[in-house]
Amino acid sequence: MGKAYGFIEITGVVAAMDALDIMCKAANVELATWERKLGGRLVTLVIEGDVSAVRQAVEAGSAQAIKKPAATGVLPNPHPEIVRMVELSASRFKGKTEPSSGAKMLGEDPPDFVQNEK
Repeated sequence: MGKAYGFIEITGVVAAMDALDIMCKAANVELATWERKLGGRLVTLVIEGDVSAVRQAVEAGSAQAIKKPAATGVLPNPHPEIVRMVELSASRFKGKTEPSSGAKMLGEDPPDFVQNEK
């Protein structure tokens, strides 16, 4: 089977780590990236692997996590734009430089506003 991405959006970093542990133990998947929003109160985990493993992992994580996920999803054979978006997020997550395309991650927090002194 082909490559797939699985997503679990859950409240709280501890609940996210619990869900990730469950998913990685349930099937042969790896963490691709993660995003924290609202100061870490909402965490999106993105896993990758073959389609059947990702489906199994997302189902296990949804059913067994210490909190009920806000949303889940599986994208079998993701579109190249989705792959690029996940890779951009992963480059920030893993400390690599961003791709030179200048694209920004959807939902990325804006830079702090600095007022020019006169």
